[in-house]
Amino acid sequence: MQFSASFLAVALAITLVTAQFDTHQWADRNGIVHLFEWKWNDIADECERFLAPRGYAGVQVSPPTENVIITGRPWWERYQPASYNLNTRSGTEQEFASMVWRCNQVGVRIYPDIIINHMAATSGTGTGGSQVDVGALEFPAVPYGKNDFNPHCEIYDYNNVEQVRNCWLVGLPDLNLGTQWVRDQIVGLMNKCIDYGVAGFRVDATKHMWPEHLDMVYGALNDLNTAHGFKAGARAFITQEVIDLGGGAITREEYTHLGTITEFRYSAEIGRVFRGYDMLKWLSSWGEGWGFLPSPLALVFIDNHDNQRGHGAGGENVLTYKDSKRYKMATAFMLAHPFGIPRIMSSFAFEESDQGPPQDANGNLISPSINDDNSCGNGWICEHRWRQIYNMVEFRNTVRGTSLNDWWDNGGQQIAFCRGGKGFVAFNNEGYDFYHYLQTCLPAGNYCDVIHGSKVDGSCTGSVISVGNNGFANIYIAADAYDGVLALHINARL
Repeated sequence: MQFSASFLAVALAITLVTAQFDTHQWADRNGIVHLFEWKWNDIADECERFLAPRGYAGVQVSPPTENVIITGRPWWERYQPASYNLNTRSGTEQEFASMVWRCNQVGVRIYPDIIINHMAATSGTGTGGSQVDVGALEFPAVPYGKNDFNPHCEIYDYNNVEQVRNCWLVGLPDLNLGTQWVRDQIVGLMNKCIDYGVAGFRVDATKHMWPEHLDMVYGALNDLNTAHGFKAGARAFITQEVIDLGGGAITREEYTHLGTITEFRYSAEIGRVFRGYDMLKWLSSWGEGWGFLPSPLALVFIDNHDNQRGHGAGGENVLTYKDSKRYKMATAFMLAHPFGIPRIMSSFAFEESDQGPPQDANGNLISPSINDDNSCGNGWICEHRWRQIYNMVEFRNTVRGTSLNDWWDNGGQQIAFCRGGKGFVAFNNEGYDFYHYLQTCLPAGNYCDVIHGSKVDGSCTGSVISVGNNGFANIYIAADAYDGVLALHINARL
């Protein structure tokens, strides 16, 4: 029997919506913010005071499982589980549950980063007081013993599939998900989070686990908790960390039937383009034309907590908050373009790769302070609070349901495009000014450029762009402008 391409596309769309590919986000929201290393109470406050009012759809939170306390308190201690108790520097289990409830009440979904491939590589005490003896492979608070782990071997050859999936990643004891007991403990952990109201998970180190084992774990999860506003029968959204830049023995496609994939190729390529190593004009084919997964399967991002520190994938091409102009341009493009499920990084300042989050002399996390201009203090960067980013979240919400149209470029590093008749965006990455009379696809009127300001009480805090009866406007972006982007949408019309 033969099937048309359109039939297969519809079938795929139906499958994605009804399985663990649905983000469960409110219809007028978009964007998952990774509030890296934030405390649970601070996340709940942020959902209520900023994320919901600005149209953000969800939060990826740091691993909620108890971790071993590491000398110096590096960020990566959160990825060394001591038990499946929910007690960390971010807060208690009760505070975690309260955070999930409060965020769901204002329409912001929660997606924990979940560690199920391994346990801690260091003996000692956990953040909840549990004891760990790695030499004996004893994790009594789970409980796990030596029979629950794969035999000790290190990963030396990433072209050896057995080694990548059965050996110990950087010395971390590798759980044997082929056993029912281990899977039961993992399912119990994830179901505890589901019962508290999470919408899904970011699954760490997915390529180091066998797809058939993950299929059994995901299939055993509870439906989402209807008390938190989820539909009856809804399944947890799954996004899986599979680093695949091409050429490896393990591919992302081996996991796409299980859930979405963190599309590291997107991060690497968008950094390379906005650093000027490739031309913006080629972004006209952005998406699958660049070797990415289909849009519904791709969780996309400019940087994440690993590759902004030089780990993971992308190398020196990855853009971070430290190159703020290019970072804001790349983020604006991600949010203006219809491809993928966008995730926005919200960082703390760091000077070296192991540096942990802002903390006091006793290792307790210090909360972000909130300044009058919406920025953060106390060592927190809070990119999600940058006007150029949160206003583009509103842009993406405004243009929802439209496709990309009326692409324009100068043959090099200046581009512009419309989103239906609802939005227009332009970028200048040349060494000279952008000044063109372009079709904006918008109704006639005066509009706030939402990159350089906001619409407040019927006026613009930044520049105003006049659109004529024919939809055209004079678009100007100076080569040395603070931001290399200009964006308009119908809700920013005066």
